[in-house]
Amino acid sequence: MIWLRSDMKKLFPQDTAFDRILGLRGKIFRELANRRTLRFEAEGCGYFAKLHFGVGWREIFKNLLSLHRPVLSAKNEVRAIRRFEELGIETMTLAGYGIRGWNPARRESFLITDELSNTLSLEDLCKNWPKQPPPPAFKRALIRQVAQIARTLHENGVNHRDFYLCHFLIGLSELESAVKGSAPVLHVIDLHRVQLRRQTPERWIVKDLAALFFSSIDIGLTRRDVYRFLRVYRPGPLRERLFEEKAFWSQVVLRTTRFYERDFERSPRLPKGFGGPD
Repeated sequence: MIWLRSDMKKLFPQDTAFDRILGLRGKIFRELANRRTLRFEAEGCGYFAKLHFGVGWREIFKNLLSLHRPVLSAKNEVRAIRRFEELGIETMTLAGYGIRGWNPARRESFLITDELSNTLSLEDLCKNWPKQPPPPAFKRALIRQVAQIARTLHENGVNHRDFYLCHFLIGLSELESAVKGSAPVLHVIDLHRVQLRRQTPERWIVKDLAALFFSSIDIGLTRRDVYRFLRVYRPGPLRERLFEEKAFWSQVVLRTTRFYERDFERSPRLPKGFGGPD
C-alpha cells in the first residue's frame, strides 16, 4: 500500500517509489537499528522522511512483555496525524506514506511530511526564561495554549507518550503577536508513539502530564503559572478540583520527580505547593 501527494508522485514514479524512498539520503536527525529520520530537499522544498525497516521479533516481544503495544510501522503516525487534524490540533502535513510486507517483524514503511520551517521548539524558546523572563502576557498565552492542547487530546482518547516541550513548535512569525497575548499556533510533532482509544487510561494521562511538567521544571514557572495551566486543563473551581483529584495530581508529581531524578540524579525544585518548599 502506498499513497503519494501529487508533488510526491512527480518525484517518485509509482513503480519504483517504495525502494527509492527507503533509499533516500539527506541530513539524518535520528538513526536507530530499524528506523531513520532525515530531512531532504526536492525542487526547492524541504521534507522530512521517517523510514522503518522492520522492528524484529525481539522488539515486538519486549513491548508485549511490558504490556506496551509495539509500533510496527509508519501507519501509527499516519493515523495519529489524521486524528490530530480531526481535533483541530496543528501538526505535520502528510505528503506520502507506504507500508509493505505481511511479516510484522520485517514490515517496511515510510512517512513523508512537509518541513515545518522557521519554527522554534518551546524547549529552546523557554530555556533562558529563568535569566530573561518573558513578557507576562506571552507566558500566559503559551500556558493556555499548551493546556488546551493537552485537554483536547486527553478528552478525546489520545495520549502522546513523548509529551515534552521539545515536541511543541512555534513559528517565528507567530512570536510577535504571541508576545502581545494572542493565542499562539503550536504544532505538535513526533507522533509515532501516539495511542488512540475511545478513552485515555489514567496512567497514560499521568505519564503525558508528568513528561510535560518534567520538561518545564527548570524554566522558572511559578505556582500561579501551574494554576493557570490547571484552570484550562481542568475547568471548574480550582480549589475543588485539586481537593477532589488530589490522588491523581500526587501521581503526576511523583512521576515527574522520578523522571527528573532519573535524568539529573538529583531532586527537582518544584513550585511551591507542588512538592516544593512552602
